[in-house]
This record gives sequence, C-alpha cells and structure tokens, in this order.
Amino acid sequence: MIFENQYIQERIKKTEKLREEGINPYPSQIEKGVSSAQFLQECAYIKEQNAQEKKDERKRYTLTGRLKFIRIMGKASFAKIEDSEGLVQIYYTRDDLPEGYYNNVVKKLFEVGDIIEVTGYPFVTQTGELTLHCTDMKMVSKAIFPLPEKFHGLTDQEIRYRQRYLDMIMNPEVKQTFVMRSKIVSLIRRFFEDHGFLEVETPMMHPIPGGANAKPFTTHHNALGVDRYLRIAPELYLKRLTVGGMEAVFEINRNFRNEGMDQTHNPEFTSIEFYWAYHTYYDLMKLTEDLFDYIFEKLAMPKEVQYGEMKIDFGTPFAKVPFVEALTTIGGVPEEAATDRQKAISYLGEHGVEVNPNLTLGYLQAELFDEFVEAKLINPTFITDYPIDISPLSRRSDENPDIAERFELFMAGKEIANGFNELNNPIDQFERFKAQVEAKEATGDDETMHMDLDFVRALGHGMTPTAGEGIGIDRLVMMLTNNHSIRDVILFPAMKPEAKLEESQPGNTCKKCGNTNEEELKPAKKGKGFFCIDAAACNKRAQEKK
Repeated sequence: MIFENQYIQERIKKTEKLREEGINPYPSQIEKGVSSAQFLQECAYIKEQNAQEKKDERKRYTLTGRLKFIRIMGKASFAKIEDSEGLVQIYYTRDDLPEGYYNNVVKKLFEVGDIIEVTGYPFVTQTGELTLHCTDMKMVSKAIFPLPEKFHGLTDQEIRYRQRYLDMIMNPEVKQTFVMRSKIVSLIRRFFEDHGFLEVETPMMHPIPGGANAKPFTTHHNALGVDRYLRIAPELYLKRLTVGGMEAVFEINRNFRNEGMDQTHNPEFTSIEFYWAYHTYYDLMKLTEDLFDYIFEKLAMPKEVQYGEMKIDFGTPFAKVPFVEALTTIGGVPEEAATDRQKAISYLGEHGVEVNPNLTLGYLQAELFDEFVEAKLINPTFITDYPIDISPLSRRSDENPDIAERFELFMAGKEIANGFNELNNPIDQFERFKAQVEAKEATGDDETMHMDLDFVRALGHGMTPTAGEGIGIDRLVMMLTNNHSIRDVILFPAMKPEAKLEESQPGNTCKKCGNTNEEELKPAKKGKGFFCIDAAACNKRAQEKK
C-alpha cells in the first residue's frame, strides 16, 4: 500500500500526535504571510545598523512556507522556509515559544517538508544573514512523504518528470522555467491581440485527421457510435473561419501526434496557429520577426542567447534561404542530387540513408534536408519555397508550379515555425488530397493526409487570399530558457506506465547490509534511509557481502 513505508508510518504517527496536542495538522483559514522577497527587502536596513545586536523588535512579520532545512542545537534551532519567491532563515528557542511547545511539538513533530506559519521580528545573525526570530510557530500542512535527501537533491529524470511537484520543490530553477513559459505564452497572446487578431477555440476531436502530416490518436465517441481523432493541428477549422469572414484569427492550444518521443517531440504539444486574410507569407515572416522583437523587449533579454554550447543571435531580420539552395549551399548536396530523383536516391544510399524508391522528388529532397541541412541552422533562418508535393495545403507558386509559397523557421537545428500562403482553389485542394490518398496507398505512409471533402466544400464557397502560420511554443520556450529536452518545458510530459506505487517507494533497504525486510528495519536518524533493528545480524550480513 502507498503508506506502508516505515518512515512514512513514523510521519503519520507524528500527525496523530499533533492532534493529541490539540493541533490540527491540516487547518484551513490560513492567510499567506508576507513574501520572502518582501521580508528580505524591507528588513535589509538592519544589516546597516551600527548597534552590537542588529535587530528590530518593533517590526512584526508573519511568513508562510515549506521547511527545507532544520538544525537543532539543544534549546534553540535554526531552519529555512521557502515560498514562491525564495528562502528565509528562521530562528526559534525554547524560551520564546509557549511552555512545552518547543520540546514537545516543534522539536519533535515539525519536519523538513512541512508547510508552516511563523511570526516574529527580524534580526541579523553573527554570520550576517537576515533572519526571523520566531515568537510563534504553527503547522499549516503536515507532509507525510519525505523530501529527497537535501545534499543530493532530486536528479532522477523519471521521478522529476512524473512527480513535477517534487521537482519544483527541490529544484527552484525548474519552477522559474515554467514561470518564464507562462510569461512567453501571455506575451504571444497579447502581441496578436494588439495586432487585431481574434482568439478562437476549435474542436480537439476531429472526424478526419488533418492539418499536417502525422499519425493521429484515435478514440471512440460512444453516443454517436463513431471514431474520432485527437487533432493533429487546428488548421482546417481555422481556415473554415476565414471562409466565414474572420480575417485575422489565432488559437493557442494542444495538438496530439501519435509519434515517437525524443528531445524535441512529445505526443501532445502546444502551438499557436494564426491566419491573416489579404496577406502573404512574406508578411508572416515580418510579423514573426516583430513577435520575437516584442518578446525579447518585454522580457528584457539580450538578443544573443546561450543555448548549450551554441550562441543564437536573434537580431532581426532573420536569414531567408530557398529550400533547394539550402540543400547545396548549406548541406553540401551536389546540385544534380538535389534536383534529380534517381540521383537523390543514390546520394542518400551512399550516405547510409535508405528510402522508399516510390518517393517523389519532393519527399526525397525532404530526406536530404533532414540529413544534411537542418542541424546546421543555428541562428534563426527562414527556409522558403518548399517542394509542392510535401506541402499539400500550401498555395502553388505562380512562377514555378513545383514549389509552394511556404517557409519554415529553424534555430539551433530545430524547426520552430511553419507558414505559407493558403491554398484557396477548391479544385486544386481536392487534387492534392487525392494525391495524398494515392501516396498513402503506394507507400503505406500512415502520416499522409486523408481526403476532407467538407473542407473542400468550404473552400468552394470562396476563401480570401490568406497566409497562415504555426509556431511551436514548447520548442520556443526551450530556446529561450536553455533547455534541451521538450520534457523540461512541459509540466507533465508523456511517460511510460508507472510501476505500482507500493513497489516504487524508495528507501526500504538497509543502507549498510542491503536488507529489504521492512519488519526488520527502522528509520535512520533524521529520516536519511533505513538501518536494521538487529545490529549484530546487520553486521554479519554486511561481512558476508564483502
């Protein structure tokens, strides 16, 4: 059972002892005290006092936070509590608290991990640390599960992602990443609203998977008796709204793709998609540059950002390179391999990349790009004019029918955004969908698009010339916070199924001999692991292991 761990049982007993002392371990009606930042700022003047004892007993502060450290020194103790803005040291003694409260309650029943309320006056210790001298201490929430041992912290990646709350408690910088993420999303929303865009919401369950080339998740709607697909992208619904007369719309929400997981892919991810009538993909590129300028300005960030060993220069305007030109000038692909289907297959084979021989030239060029170009795009770069056959929703170029009026934005070797002039010719769109269906049958590719006749019908009612773009918010946050896994910027990333909780609780092993029989174990002092109750048997087992 989840509570069987012996150390957890000890904490549960302390919870009951609090009740026996007339103390509710989980009270309500608790008002948050002043923040740690406010306390440290308002009381900084005490450090400048000339008095031998630097304190101000006229000031009274109440702080609330989680106990992160306790050092008991007989009749007095030091501890540190943490709130959302930082740590504050507190000091409390037997004589400053009600009679018996220090020895019977605080000293025995308050532990690291508990959330408490303390009241007192500020003073500065001999080591120069601003501290709250407590005259009152209350339990706010008793923690019965222990925090990880403080000197090693929480480093196990699976525990960090699965128990994100614990990750944020032990690693404050993690919480700051998600605070930054929230600010970035808020700024993106404000930017588009300030530019006249209307935020909308479209369905998350689709009758036909569409909007991008990806394998969908499938679910079943019992009432309707039909399958539904978690949305790959909101694109086709947002363009229906453009047909209906909404000329500037955007949506920030989740997309779902039934694909593998790696450093830049999670099965559910957040993006913004926006559509702008009477504008082109050149306008979108300028708008995207303006968005980045806006974000950096509002966050007061320098335009040159360290990302691992790379430095990314976000100074605008960003570089713009046509797709086929990028293959040759950046990827070093010979021109004949970049423009001839058979030579592309041969060139890829020579470099260890096996491909389906039925792929069209456009798909082969995409393979060449992925293999030889993408990783080299460090500074923000728009790759423009994509092959038409890998761009089933993009408008065909009037000058060259083999390319689409499309771009993708790359930085640090990763795609961040995809935008294009929207195809608004319903007959051309029908033929593109049909070609995708035929490609699906020829290659068995389950990521190609389905035929969406309702969307074709919508286009048949007339859609204004429109440009649309999607930006991956998770990857953008990765860049701006120097995180190299998408899991580090998603609060609760997808994980493999967890082992049974009762089997996954840590610590039921003797630190000396490795004994795992819980009936023979006792918690170590201060809760740092377990030791055998029978010391002689423990020593014997330890010797036998050597």
